Amino acid sequence: MPDIERVKTIREATGLSIGEISKALDKADGNANKALDILKARGAQIAEKKSSRQMREGLIDAYIHNTGKVGAIIELGSETDFVARNEEFKKLAHELAMQITSMNPANIEELMAQPSIKDNDMTVADLINQYIAKLGENIKVRNFTRLKI
Repeated sequence: MPDIERVKTIREATGLSIGEISKALDKADGNANKALDILKARGAQIAEKKSSRQMREGLIDAYIHNTGKVGAIIELGSETDFVARNEEFKKLAHELAMQITSMNPANIEELMAQPSIKDNDMTVADLINQYIAKLGENIKVRNFTRLKI
């Protein structure tokens, strides 16, 4: 696969900058899978650095399954209102509400350890770390509730 196609594929999967992706591909000698692993590790490092930052903003989102019998409400925290209003942040909140509806975690720790329903190769924690790297702010699940009839 040509370099441009590899960058495009990884960018679609991660949403990270072309510069970050190019650096990872260089380190991985052009291997896309190794580059994804490098980017995943980088996201975890960025998340660790930002983990002590205070979160005073956030978003509440809900997902109701099409049966109308099960759903979830989530409170997702961010540092600033600017990120809380960002479409990518809203997308993450909605995806996490879907995850909770589908997988019924007992608590936040269990949620974080679950494989993502959209990509079984990453955990929910990995997914959130990816968004932390993309948006540049600390992001945490503060609370959630799952409802079922």
